[in-house]
Amino acid sequence: MKLFFFPVFVLLLLWSCSPTQKATSAHGHPVIKNDSTEYGIIITDIDFENWYMLHFSPAKDHSNEYYRGKNQAAVSNWNIYFTDGSYHQAIDDYIYYDNSIDYGIEVNRKLYWYFNFVEDNYRIRLFN
Repeated sequence: MKLFFFPVFVLLLLWSCSPTQKATSAHGHPVIKNDSTEYGIIITDIDFENWYMLHFSPAKDHSNEYYRGKNQAAVSNWNIYFTDGSYHQAIDDYIYYDNSIDYGIEVNRKLYWYFNFVEDNYRIRLFN
């Protein structure tokens, strides 16, 4: 199955970099945002959400710095695999992840768990 998460992720990151004053939540209630930058992540792999709910628990949670460090290593390996043409059935785009930008713990946590999902389901080593 082709993964097309990362082009969407990159576009979403670029789009979400602009400050927002007001956004609407999924339930239709307005959420007021201060003048700060917010980042979001959308994972389009339909199997990920179920896998995530089965594997993540608050007891396994880490700090934002932990996730940032792990994500930097996984992104580096992902991009090497992409450049080499390895695992082209699963890795089909380059990831632009700037470790100097704080994307927030929600984005970093979800990206970290997505990399774990890829390792578990596709047997691609990303955290080494």
